[in-house]
Amino acid sequence: MKFIKLVLLFCLFLNFTFLSNAQTPSMIKGDAIYLNPYKGNDTNAGTKESPLKTLSEAAKRVNKASGVGTITVYLSSGIYGMNETADFNPVNQKFTKTNRLIIRAEILPDDISWSPSDMPILISTMSFSVEKDDKGQVTGGQNFGILIQNSHATIQGLRVLGEPVHENPSKGMLIRNYPIVWEGKDLEDLRITQCLFLGDKFASPNHLGVLASGKALEVDHCVFYGVKDAVVMWKNPASNASMHHNLIINSYGGIVWTWSATNDFKFYNNVISNANVLWILDKDEKESFLIENSIIVGYNSYVNKGGGAHGFGENANPEKLKIAKDVILKKEGKLEIIEDQTDKFYLHIKAGTLGSNLGAGLFTK
Repeated sequence: MKFIKLVLLFCLFLNFTFLSNAQTPSMIKGDAIYLNPYKGNDTNAGTKESPLKTLSEAAKRVNKASGVGTITVYLSSGIYGMNETADFNPVNQKFTKTNRLIIRAEILPDDISWSPSDMPILISTMSFSVEKDDKGQVTGGQNFGILIQNSHATIQGLRVLGEPVHENPSKGMLIRNYPIVWEGKDLEDLRITQCLFLGDKFASPNHLGVLASGKALEVDHCVFYGVKDAVVMWKNPASNASMHHNLIINSYGGIVWTWSATNDFKFYNNVISNANVLWILDKDEKESFLIENSIIVGYNSYVNKGGGAHGFGENANPEKLKIAKDVILKKEGKLEIIEDQTDKFYLHIKAGTLGSNLGAGLFTK
């Protein structure tokens, strides 16, 4: 009888252990993690056949990795509600310039079968941290969508929205969503490419596409449409940074903030239309910058200095921006944009019109 009881207890123990292991998220299998917002589950293995559901869970799996080598997070098409920050902080995984952390769409814009509806859509639904002034009065709040705390990372092929909130709920208060944030010490090499940042200042404000603090930031072949601020470099000497082949339309903030950028910052083959402020320098106007082979049509302010979340600073010395001979700069006017959502070139410059020859937009081929 005692023997039978021992056997039964042993069987129960094995069954409990099996169930516990089955319900515990596994480590990364291989070098890839797959996501599907409809078929996925965050208790799954994260394989193509058994995908995760959320990007935040993918970040937690990456953060458990240990070793050297590329890790790629693949997002299938669909809508990803970001109810918490996807915080990538893999302290035990070593990435390099060639062995990277890659967060990308399964189907990229240069694929023959790609259409705009294939882009994975990220929209923030998370709460905001509370910010108070010296008197204890609430002045606003912020949240981060994707937070990258490591070097050598690429984000590619995503459609990134803001958050459907009231950006200015009361006088002096500002709440804002930062979809992609690069934050940490001594970071180097972040590339944001072939991403579509979409916003509407009334329905779904997208406050700032890319907030970066590190060296060798590269933002290329992205479209920023209706976004308040496109790119802000705000901490550390941001040397060897670049923005090229981007299309920026209807910005109601500042196109690029070079608070921490050094004068080797490269800005070329960008097309800009209907901008509020073209460029914002740090308050001391320490550096000068060169604009090359770009088209800028329609802007309110040319170059400002200072500013912050609540404002765009004041007029700066216009000679701090050097304009190459191959740049078209017009204060008034607008460019022709394709608004047909069934067109592969949706939200791009209409072929044969001003700005269409510079290769700005989602396509590299």
